[in-house]
Amino acid sequence: MKLTLFNRPWKDIVAAAAFCSVCILLVFAAIWAYTAFISSPPYVDPDKYPVRGIDVSAHNGDIDMNLVKKSGMDFVFIKASEGKDFKDKNFRKNYENARLAGLKIGIYHFFRFDKDGVEQALNLLKTIGTRKPDLGIVIDIEKTGNPSYIDHDVIKARLSQMVDYLNLLGHRVMLYSNKDGYYDFIADTFPGCPLWICCFYENPISAEWTFWQYNHRGKVKGVVGDVDLNAFCGSREEWDSFLSGSLWPYDPLQKQ
Repeated sequence: MKLTLFNRPWKDIVAAAAFCSVCILLVFAAIWAYTAFISSPPYVDPDKYPVRGIDVSAHNGDIDMNLVKKSGMDFVFIKASEGKDFKDKNFRKNYENARLAGLKIGIYHFFRFDKDGVEQALNLLKTIGTRKPDLGIVIDIEKTGNPSYIDHDVIKARLSQMVDYLNLLGHRVMLYSNKDGYYDFIADTFPGCPLWICCFYENPISAEWTFWQYNHRGKVKGVVGDVDLNAFCGSREEWDSFLSGSLWPYDPLQKQ
C-alpha cells in the first residue's frame, strides 16, 4: 500500500517543488511590475516643467501651507464642493492658509453625473463666495465615485450646463479628468477648453493640456501622508503669462 505524500517518487516531489517555485516567482514578478510600471510615477523633466504644485481636500487633513511653499511648490488646487450640496470642510482653511503662504490657488468641484449642472454651479459659487482663485475654477470629471448607469449624453448635457453657467458669469473654467474621461466627456464637447489631465505615463495625452497630475503618492513637506503632484505645461515665463490671463486659451463663445 502506497502512502500519498512522503512515499511519492522523488521525481514527483521535485516536480511539485519546481511548480511551487514558479508560482512564487510569478507572484513576485507581478508585484514588481505593478510597482515599476503602474504605481511608480513617470519622470517629469524639471527643465521642461519647472512649475510644480499639489491638489488637496479634507482627505489630506491639516496642511502646513508655509512648508508646502518652502518645499518648492508654486500652486495648489483646493477642493471646494461636490454635487449640489456637499462642501469640503477644510476649503476655507486651506484657501486662507495657501493665500497667506503665497501659493497660487485653483479651486475645484467634483462633478456628480446624477445632479443638475446649474445646481452644481450654484453650490460651487456659494462655497467660493467672493474669493478670486488665480488658476480659475476646475470641474473634476471622474467615473470613479459616480453612478455607472447614466447615459453619456446626459452627463455631457449636465456638464455643459455647469460650464456655460460659470462662463456666463465670467469665471475661467478648466476641466479635469483622466484619458478615458477626456475622450468620453470633454474632447468633442469642449474643444480648446483648458485641460488638467491625470496620467501616469511620460506622454500624458495626445491633446493640449495645461496641468498634468502625474503622481497620487507624492511626498511634500507640510502634508501628512500621500498627496497628488502636478506640473504646469510650460516655462516660468509662460507661467507668468498664464497667471496674467494672456495664455488662457478658451473662448466659450467659440465653443462648437
